[in-house]
Amino acid sequence: MKLNELRDNEGARKGRMRVGRGTSSGKGKTAGRGVKGQTSRSGVAIKGFEGGQMPIHMRLPKRGFNVPNPVKLNAVNLGRLQTAVEAGKIAKGATVTAASLVEAGVLRRAKDGVRILASGELKEKLNFEVAGASKAAQEAIEKLGGTVSILKQATPAAEAAAPEAGDDA
Repeated sequence: MKLNELRDNEGARKGRMRVGRGTSSGKGKTAGRGVKGQTSRSGVAIKGFEGGQMPIHMRLPKRGFNVPNPVKLNAVNLGRLQTAVEAGKIAKGATVTAASLVEAGVLRRAKDGVRILASGELKEKLNFEVAGASKAAQEAIEKLGGTVSILKQATPAAEAAAPEAGDDA
């Protein structure tokens, strides 16, 4: 058998039904769309329509809450930082910020900040200026003699409430 002789078994692939090709084709005249009405015409996209009855997605109660302006943080594990230190991308005893992690290639882009998590093991002393850190990560860093300073996050509501520097209100 050669590659050019490979083919599916007979009946494995079904041909496309060609609709609207005459009455003897099996799908002629109205082409399976019924008679008259909105859905018989082109350009119709009624997805959740239930014939005038209140649709199910509107009948069911809504649950939960979506935060309108969520803070998007990069999560970085201690083990990932240790591999970066071993690779020479982060200097031992250096101050680690979101910008330094992007520069070192640990993060692709700094979102709204960095949160340090405790997965993995850190063996070098590092100082951190980050948006957040888990309790276990903070303890592991301070055990090695490093420091963790949590940066204040600027929320959109706080920015709107704070008066501008040049305003004389």
